[in-house]
Amino acid sequence: MFSENKKPKTMNEPGGQPNRIEKNTKIKGDIISEADFRIDGKLDGNVKTSGKVVIGKGGYINGKVECVNADIEGNFNGELLVSDLLSLKSSAIIEGTVTVAKLSVEPGATFNASCSMNGKNALNGNPSRPTEFKGSASPDVKQQTESAKTS
Repeated sequence: MFSENKKPKTMNEPGGQPNRIEKNTKIKGDIISEADFRIDGKLDGNVKTSGKVVIGKGGYINGKVECVNADIEGNFNGELLVSDLLSLKSSAIIEGTVTVAKLSVEPGATFNASCSMNGKNALNGNPSRPTEFKGSASPDVKQQTESAKTS
């Protein structure tokens, strides 16, 4: 009757509930949060979070994004600063400048960006070795990425 299962559940995410911008929603302005973000609509502005940013297949961001991890299926144009893993799905279209620790690119993704891969602590001012990737990703992009890390 008075079991511990009845206690309120605490959230597993340090920043609380994830945030979502649904399709057919357009926002102009800056967003600052500690929680994860999923964007299926359009954002003209900046996002800064200590969580993960997901841009859905129909999502679009024009601006600056600072986050720990990012999964992109949609479109991004601007400056992208990811302190850990950036994962580009096959439908992703990226333009601008990118700074990451780790990069995963599926074949078919369009990555027209200047990319700096800094290993761990990508955003903590470590010297970078810029790597240029242009055009659609092919199966050997992962190999190119790995050789860029070791150069």
